Amino acid sequence: MMPDRLDQCLSVIRWTPETLAQCLGCDVSVVHAWLAGKAEIPMNVAVWIEMMAEHHVAFEETKPKGLTGRRFP
Repeated sequence: MMPDRLDQCLSVIRWTPETLAQCLGCDVSVVHAWLAGKAEIPMNVAVWIEMMAEHHVAFEETKPKGLTGRRFP
């Protein structure tokens, strides 16, 4: 996985580098190094985050409609 694809996946699932680091149990500096192309993104991380993004896209297509702008009185 290339750094730009990791960045895209994080955007799709609405995660920050800090969120990914927290999920993986690593320091955020590791994620920043991946995003900057200074360190190789491990294959197991690449596969996992790619699957998360794919599922998120599929779930976005089925999320409930009609709640935009709605407020509780």
